[in-house]
Amino acid sequence: MKVILLENLKRIGLIGQIIDVKRGFARNFLIANKKAMYASKENILEVKKIKSDLDKKDNEKKQKAKKVSEEINKKTYEVKKLSTENNELYGSVKPTEISKLIYEKDKIEIKPSMIQPTKEIKSLGSFKVKISLHSEVDAEITINVESAETIQ
Repeated sequence: MKVILLENLKRIGLIGQIIDVKRGFARNFLIANKKAMYASKENILEVKKIKSDLDKKDNEKKQKAKKVSEEINKKTYEVKKLSTENNELYGSVKPTEISKLIYEKDKIEIKPSMIQPTKEIKSLGSFKVKISLHSEVDAEITINVESAETIQ
């Protein structure tokens, strides 16, 4: 199915670009989240007219993302979790928890969907976590997982 992108999307395309994607992806994600529209003749003409506005909005988003990146990039956040004697956690540290942690410490709201741990956080230690703030702006933080108490 052909759609016109209304946003710059990482690994997908740029604003105004006509791409071919699967129907489900187009309907359930791109069009539902207003990131694209069906590629009809009328829509193609409309997007050409509003392309400069879309570019301005994208640049504003990019600037905001850069500010957030400067504030949180290379920061370390501490998490205390219950663990076993061999340093494994009961459960794991999820993106929603990391999002709350950043909000509590720095008052910066980051959606859990933007947070991409390099590997699952299931043990004590230090872990790198990538945060995708914009299609062109990323930040990297460190999560230190410490033992709250061990359960006998």
